[in-house]
Amino acid sequence: MLTAAPAHAVVGDPAKDDTFTFTAKLDIGDERSCSAALVGEQWLVTAASCFADDPAKSLTVQAGTPKVRTIATIGRTDLTRGGGSVTEVVELVPRTDRDLVMARLAAPVTGVAPVGLSANAVLPGEDLWVAGYGRTRDDWVPDRLHHARFTVDTVKSTSIDLSGKSPNAAVCQGDTGGPAFREIGGRYELAGVNSMSGQGGCFGTNEAVNSRAAANTRVDDLTGWIRSIAYRDALKQADWKNVAHLASGRFTNASGAAAKRRMDLFVIWKDGSASIFPGSDGTDPKAPFSGEHKVAKPGSDWQYARAIAAGNFAGSGTDGLFVRWKDAEVTEYGHLDLKGAHDERTLKKKLKLDPKNFWNNARLITVGQYSGNGLRDDVLVLWEDGSTSLYTDIHSKELSGYSQLSAAAKSWENAIQISAGEFNGKATSDLLIQWKDGETSVFPGVDAKGYHGRTKVREAGTAWKNAHILTTGAFTNNDERVNDILISWNNGNLGLYPDIDANGDHGGIELLK
Repeated sequence: MLTAAPAHAVVGDPAKDDTFTFTAKLDIGDERSCSAALVGEQWLVTAASCFADDPAKSLTVQAGTPKVRTIATIGRTDLTRGGGSVTEVVELVPRTDRDLVMARLAAPVTGVAPVGLSANAVLPGEDLWVAGYGRTRDDWVPDRLHHARFTVDTVKSTSIDLSGKSPNAAVCQGDTGGPAFREIGGRYELAGVNSMSGQGGCFGTNEAVNSRAAANTRVDDLTGWIRSIAYRDALKQADWKNVAHLASGRFTNASGAAAKRRMDLFVIWKDGSASIFPGSDGTDPKAPFSGEHKVAKPGSDWQYARAIAAGNFAGSGTDGLFVRWKDAEVTEYGHLDLKGAHDERTLKKKLKLDPKNFWNNARLITVGQYSGNGLRDDVLVLWEDGSTSLYTDIHSKELSGYSQLSAAAKSWENAIQISAGEFNGKATSDLLIQWKDGETSVFPGVDAKGYHGRTKVREAGTAWKNAHILTTGAFTNNDERVNDILISWNNGNLGLYPDIDANGDHGGIELLK
């Protein structure tokens, strides 16, 4: 049913001004035109067949600079009007398993929101919008974006088959690489890109051809790959000297067996803004995250946080946060995601800053699995006097599950950072402590009865004395083993130490140099 030639434009309705502005038009040399979708400030996703020498024979595209000059127009529903961005494509990053390529723009696009990336698989019977700048029934070279509704007929490993919802809906020449996307609550999520079609009803097609079937390349299963490329410089673009707090957790994908990606990183910056760096589902340990998403602007309430730690308090869905605030209020957020923190519960109301409110003296906190319920929902506190306490099952018991772990100790006053981890394979979490002199220790299998030994990860005086902030997480694998250490150094660099165990660390990875 499908032609061997790429599809090139949507026979459907003209898009209203400023609608589906993430759809881009590509002018490839003087002979080809395609469509694309903006997936990052400086990245498009489109069909590899747009850049292949002879797409009827091979979809192979060489990575790097396009062979012919390619101009992208983004954010301009009506091509005869101004606005949006017009910039050159300077780099191609192709897939080898399907008709797909990422295209880097010479300059970031401003004022246009990228299309969302889906966390859900495409399903047969689902309806999708399809958009593009290709031919219509009456126009050879239309100057306006068109769109139409299609139904998913078949879902294959790398492609989806579509059919129009209306008799005239068709994908035509010029639409190759254009997006197929779902609409959820006013938000658009990319599901595929136009690849091939029967082109029945398109201008210039023989009237005897009546096939309007279309085949799209799947992208719903490539969210991690797209993000890893579109945001490959996200870590470099952030100013890590201005980190105030770090916490690791599964904020953008479920915990437990349902986890599909590595752990995310929540960052509060010194200006009060906050970001989530979603974990990657790739395999490169040098690229543990797939972008940066701002979840709070400068000057937000996060500027008043004095200690934070992430945990799986609610027992389902995404992880949340435990926060000790400047005014000594203590809060649990059941969930944290790309829209911010949710399900807030005040565990200790704010009081005047005076010595009688002992939460003023909660200097360091971490959250781990220190009890037997199988959840990372137990809060360990190191107080100003060097004593330590444990609050188990925060979500169900709030602050009533209290245990004293150790009495006041001058030596523990030298602890500057603590973090829960899974380094020794014990039934409960370990406690990682960094001391003022750079020595880093692990107390294995901490529980309500206290501490059961101590091992050294790093000796005093080593480079770890230059650690600004550290956190533990599952940054190199997508399992629940929280045994990697991420360090934000005093000089603004980032280091990752994977697979810490009873034998210590086994070398680090420089994420930023």
